[in-house]
Amino acid sequence: MAPTTELVIARHGEAACNVAGIVGGERGCTGLTDRGRHQVTRLAARLAAEHATRPYAVFYSTPRLRVVQTAEIITKALHLPPTVEAKLRGPHHGDADGRPWADVKTTFQGPPQHAPDAPYADGSETWNQYLDRSTKALQEILARHEGQRILIAAHGETIEAANNLLFTLPQDACLRLGFVTDHASVTRWQRPTNRFGRTIWQLVAHNDTRHLEPGR
Repeated sequence: MAPTTELVIARHGEAACNVAGIVGGERGCTGLTDRGRHQVTRLAARLAAEHATRPYAVFYSTPRLRVVQTAEIITKALHLPPTVEAKLRGPHHGDADGRPWADVKTTFQGPPQHAPDAPYADGSETWNQYLDRSTKALQEILARHEGQRILIAAHGETIEAANNLLFTLPQDACLRLGFVTDHASVTRWQRPTNRFGRTIWQLVAHNDTRHLEPGR
C-alpha cells in the first residue's frame, strides 16, 4: 500500500526557555541553544536524505522564534522554504509568558491539560481552545495538500494536536493520556490506500530520535 498523503512533524530543537523552565511564548522564547542547533542540524541531514529520494511537497513552520530558527536550518539542508502558519503557533500563554513553568503549574495545580477548559493564567488560551485552533489548522493543511508529503516544523503541542486529530480522540483525552516528544524528534503519519480503495491514517513513528544517536 503506497501512502497517498504523508504528514511529518519535526519538533524544534532545545531552546533556552526549555533549559530555564520558562514559559516560552512571544516574550519568553529567546531561541535555540547551541545544543538545540546541533540537534536540528542532525535532524535536517536526515530530512534532506529523505527529501532527495522522495521529496516533500511543502514545508510549514510555526512563528515562534525557536521554531523559525529550526526551520531555517532545515531549509538550508532541503532548499525548501517554509510557509509560516500563524494558526499553528504554540499556545497563547497570556500573563504566564516569560514566567517559570513551576510557578504557573503550582498556581494552576498542574499543566494546562489537567483542567483543559480553564485558562491557566490571565489572558491565556485554555488547552481545549488551543486544540481547537491547531487541529483546524492541521485539517486545512491536510485538505490543501491531499496526496502529498507534508513537513511541519513545530512544537510538542502541535504533535499532540495532530495525534488528537488523527486518532479522533475526544478533547478530554488529555485527562487520561499524553504524548512524550523530545527535542528535534520526528512524528510520522501516513494515509495509504488499500486494495479495496479505502484509506486509513497510520502512525508510522512517534518521537523518533534515531538521527540524534551517537555515531549517526
